[in-house]
Amino acid sequence: MIAVLDQTPLSFDEFLAWYPEDSAYHYELRRGMVVEMPKPKGKHSKLAGDLVFDLGATIRQANLPWFIPKECLIRLSNETGYEPDVVVLDETQISDEPRWERESVITQSQSIKLAVEVVSTNWRDDYLLKLADYEAFGIQEYWIVGAT
Repeated sequence: MIAVLDQTPLSFDEFLAWYPEDSAYHYELRRGMVVEMPKPKGKHSKLAGDLVFDLGATIRQANLPWFIPKECLIRLSNETGYEPDVVVLDETQISDEPRWERESVITQSQSIKLAVEVVSTNWRDDYLLKLADYEAFGIQEYWIVGAT
């Protein structure tokens, strides 16, 4: 179940300061509201893991300067930040990311080669909200993947 936590709207920086360490949940910031999302389990987790393995192997085989971080938060605006299930980043662009080293935050679309969301109970968010937000931010490639 996806839950919007009862609160006053937060900025992205307030959200980062609030974000609890070692939580049983992932959190995203949507239009200033903190959204609690369960960590992936079962098919969702397997599919995301398989994608990381296959994409990583393809990136290495093609000798591309890209990598897949274990965790990454994308700051889309001062009110919105998402943590995709899988994200492929361009190593040549990371040096231009002011928040990467200390916070694992991406602030520039050119650093992102691919964002992937594995469809689960919040499929409307993946198909409507996140698609529009990622496109407006300038992410060139966005996959929505479902487990069968």
